[in-house]
Amino acid sequence: MIEKLEQKLDDFNPDKRKNALSALCEKVEAGQIKLPEPGTDVNIHCHTFFSYNTYGYSPSKFAWLARKAGLAVAGVVDFDVLDALDEFLDACKLLGLKGCAGLETRVFVPEFEDRVINSPGEPGISYHMGVGFPSANVPEQQKSFLAGLRETAQRRNRDLMERVNRHLRPVELDYERDLLTLTPSGNATERHMCSAYARKALEIYDRPEELANFWSEKLGMEITISQLPESRDLLNAIRAKTMKRGGVGYVQPGKGSFPHMADTNSFILAAGGIPVHTWLDGTSAGEKAIEELLEVAMSTGAAAINVIPDRNYTPGASSVKLENLYHVVQLAEKLHLPVVEGTEMNSPGQKFVDDFASKELEPLAPVFLKGAQIIYAHSVLQRKCGLGYTSQWAKKNFENVAGKNMFFEQLGNSLQPEHEDSLGGLSEDLAPKNILAKIKN
Repeated sequence: MIEKLEQKLDDFNPDKRKNALSALCEKVEAGQIKLPEPGTDVNIHCHTFFSYNTYGYSPSKFAWLARKAGLAVAGVVDFDVLDALDEFLDACKLLGLKGCAGLETRVFVPEFEDRVINSPGEPGISYHMGVGFPSANVPEQQKSFLAGLRETAQRRNRDLMERVNRHLRPVELDYERDLLTLTPSGNATERHMCSAYARKALEIYDRPEELANFWSEKLGMEITISQLPESRDLLNAIRAKTMKRGGVGYVQPGKGSFPHMADTNSFILAAGGIPVHTWLDGTSAGEKAIEELLEVAMSTGAAAINVIPDRNYTPGASSVKLENLYHVVQLAEKLHLPVVEGTEMNSPGQKFVDDFASKELEPLAPVFLKGAQIIYAHSVLQRKCGLGYTSQWAKKNFENVAGKNMFFEQLGNSLQPEHEDSLGGLSEDLAPKNILAKIKN
């Protein structure tokens, strides 16, 4: 029964997901399921099926699994939409889980137009995030920008699909029938497209030898029967050979392909979120100039930095990427930038949560926990009373970023999900110490 309820958490029907989560919580109350006390592990960058989650997790499913795993803080991030926000935060409240929500997109950074940043082969283009949004219902003036992110992404994907269809004939996709059915709110991604092509090819070539020959010919590389029908290696090969730079369907983005980072940060701030610069691995020309890059990002409103540690080290081995990870975290600490950490879970094989007890990550774990507590505290304060990390109240009440970080970390550590409502309607006249005193009482 428990396993069936957990499976229903990923149903595309929101009522079924809600009922399944309620039923699981009833079993917790009845003592049939025992949940652990929250620990110190965090993951505040996990995609859901509202963009692409490699395991098909809904916001409710990720919240449930995060609570079962004893995460200290959990957070969802989807490409170009805030569709997961309300469901995830509602689930967190029901489960007693500290949570936050945001989005990820791509932006243009004119100061780096001749240098690759973190989007391989695409100078001036950067993956970018906003976290801690208080609501999916953004202010009226910001709705067109948010809608534009979704519309631009879908238009880009439709054009890409047409080009890839021409190359992969007779394996061709219909956008509405084959792609939009893979995600509950119509926000298809390149990764959905890869899965759809793999499944469509299986419909046409039902013999393994024929299917392997088809993919080998179309992708220009050997695809073995062991990689069929939808392995991680095959999906990555489809994406690399047809959709990314050098692929048959790829078109180099121009300056107008993505919004400027400054405009995106203005949207995030106006919507109550925290703009976040995302970091890859420190090996590109742009990221080798990380001090300059962060100076540009911060000048346009970025107030935190995101890292995905697992892809930057091999357990038991030293590497340049691991050294770069330590360097960027140390730089973030120096600049008082909260570090947003997670595993993404939008590619096969990615972990549910990082191994913070590993030799490589143990020294960094306190920094990741601090960043997560800061983002959680902002999320609650902004949602309940508009006194978040980037608010006018914060600008007025903290002389420097270090003091602001200390307050929000303390608040995040002390506040429990069942007491979040006690912060509703707080006056802008309250001093930070009065807010801390309020939750301790």
